Amino acid sequence: MEKLPKFKLKLFDDAEIKSSEIKKAILFFYPKAMTGGCTIEVCDFQSNLNKFKKLGFKIIGASKDSIERNIKFAEKYKIKYPLASDEDDVCEKLGIWIEKSMYGKKYFGISRSTFMIDSKGRLFKQWNKVKVSGHIKEVLETTKNCP
Repeated sequence: MEKLPKFKLKLFDDAEIKSSEIKKAILFFYPKAMTGGCTIEVCDFQSNLNKFKKLGFKIIGASKDSIERNIKFAEKYKIKYPLASDEDDVCEKLGIWIEKSMYGKKYFGISRSTFMIDSKGRLFKQWNKVKVSGHIKEVLETTKNCP
């Protein structure tokens, strides 16, 4: 188990969360707010929020979207956990800012990823290139083994 690199994520109302403050949490990164797969993923975490809370876990979603766009996203889908904005190159620090290709055009974007952080702030489990379907079930199952 390794510690997270030092970073900050921007939250609503000019608040921020530092990596050193993230403990017993599921931190997931989605490519773009208000898009199909990301909406499903964010809403799946919302639908299972109480299950995660009962297991002692916080949920934090993050993207490179502006905080304003994430606020609109959260309001539209009634999300009750924080959706943070990566303004500190967190994706690069975590190795999830990757080259992608669509219709022959190359660009950089977020590799949909989930990080399970234990009670001491260490990385317990990481999922990369997440497929949204069935992911929440796997994450919930894994929480049972996380200290």
